[in-house]
Amino acid sequence: MLNNLKNYHIILASQSPRRHQMLKELGLDFKIQTKDVEEVYPDHLKGEEIPVYLAKLKAEAFVLDLNEKELVITADTIVCVDDMVLGKPKDRADAVEMLKTLSGRSHQVISGVCLKSKHKEASFSTTTHVHFKELSLDEIDYYIDNYKPFDKAGAYGIQEWIGFVGIDGIEGSYFNVVGLPIQRLYQELSTF
Repeated sequence: MLNNLKNYHIILASQSPRRHQMLKELGLDFKIQTKDVEEVYPDHLKGEEIPVYLAKLKAEAFVLDLNEKELVITADTIVCVDDMVLGKPKDRADAVEMLKTLSGRSHQVISGVCLKSKHKEASFSTTTHVHFKELSLDEIDYYIDNYKPFDKAGAYGIQEWIGFVGIDGIEGSYFNVVGLPIQRLYQELSTF
């Protein structure tokens, strides 16, 4: 459907199986390739600036390797609550603390995406507001022990058990919370 991309070989720079699946569902042919990037951002960045910065940082790692016919897609997702950024949990105790922090409150899931070719770059962010019901410690323990959400910002996946029982409302893109604002990505790809 994205005829303007026919001449590009698309690279998705992500290990996330959720991102792989969503891009596949768009009908795009792509390969998966990642580069080691230290995901550190300057302290002065806030909110949507953070994942956009990190997505650009990941794309920049490809700049010397891209040929004329390649397009790399990079993304980063963070969870923000009260101006505090929750990344991926370091361990089980960290995951418990994150879910206790999110319990009974609203937070923002912010994804930054960067599209980069040899001569062009475009980046954007998408924010979704998510509200959790009050979670019991038993629910948190059950979820962490059975779903091991250590690869997810904020220590949860909306598409998993905790999302079914704990999330009582969202405002914005569901797919952004899964890990990739796919509708916005489609729009951006169609004009790249």
